[in-house]
Amino acid sequence: MVAETKLYDTLGIQPSVQQDEIKKAYRKMALKWHPDKNKDNPNAAERFKEVSQAYEILSDPEKRKVYDQYGLEFLLRGGAEPPPQSGGPGGMPFEAGGMPGGFNFSGGMPGGGRSFHFSTGGGGPGGFHFSDANDIFSQFFKSGGAGLGDDEDIFAQFGGARPGGFSNGRTPSSRFREPKRAAVPEISAVERNLPVTLEQLYRGATKKMKIQRKRFDEHSGKRRVEDKILDVEIKPGYKSGTKIKYKGFGDQEEGGTQDLHFIVTEKDHPYFKRAGDDLRRVVEISLKEALTGWKQTIETIDGRQIAVSGGGPTQPGHEIRYPEQGMPKSKKPHERGDLVIEVKVNFPTFLTPQQKSQLGQIL
Repeated sequence: MVAETKLYDTLGIQPSVQQDEIKKAYRKMALKWHPDKNKDNPNAAERFKEVSQAYEILSDPEKRKVYDQYGLEFLLRGGAEPPPQSGGPGGMPFEAGGMPGGFNFSGGMPGGGRSFHFSTGGGGPGGFHFSDANDIFSQFFKSGGAGLGDDEDIFAQFGGARPGGFSNGRTPSSRFREPKRAAVPEISAVERNLPVTLEQLYRGATKKMKIQRKRFDEHSGKRRVEDKILDVEIKPGYKSGTKIKYKGFGDQEEGGTQDLHFIVTEKDHPYFKRAGDDLRRVVEISLKEALTGWKQTIETIDGRQIAVSGGGPTQPGHEIRYPEQGMPKSKKPHERGDLVIEVKVNFPTFLTPQQKSQLGQIL
């Protein structure tokens, strides 16, 4: 029977577990709540600190024995009765971002045993200093972690660097340096093509996109797939290749959550080709029309009918430009590119000798 279970609860274990189980529990919880893997979670740093401090006490058999018998408040206050405003023994020391300062525990322990001096500050000779959470994490994995034989895989999750910024060399004392956070690999973005029509790029549109993304279950720590519907806004004038970005909407990985990028891809249009902000369209005429004159009616991208013509002769590849009849400019949507009509002359594939002679006389 133990006085309280707060530290065990923090690590998600029972008070009856062996020391190796405490190591395994810390390994799991520290990786789960490491700040570099939870950049979008403002509470992760505090949870990481709590599990590290719980491990620091429970991983030491003597301090664990005192905690089991008398509780955390008794342990940290050196056996003294807690003041009335403390709310009784067993209070967690994690409020305000750290352990309470100046916990003296020297001598006078019920039941005998070793004496300790707990302090977040300098402490006296032989005193015990609570380590920074990152130092605990670094030392844990540097010393072989939970003995599971896959520490190198853990380091790979942190970009190949040792947690806390250390290599295989000797770890400096936390009293003489600022603790370094473990480096994590850059989280790549998930990219998906978003096919849209030229008309949608002209007018603008909103497309509903169903996505599936992987998330870590808060309780089991395993990844599960969840569905989500996004309303993707396509603004007038967007071009093929434009990226529409959603921060934190991709898969959740060990190093954080991926961003989701939709990449605009333009569907082929039966009549128009886009060239920047301009629209190009080819009209076909016969050789006779090219020589004598022609006239056609075409439909613009916004559905209007306009007449295009040439008095002849019209050269193959001749272009007619209609200003402000093209695509909206994405950064200046009130302005538009041009509509460019290119003339293609269809030459006859066969002429009789008589036709050739007549053309030769005319030309």
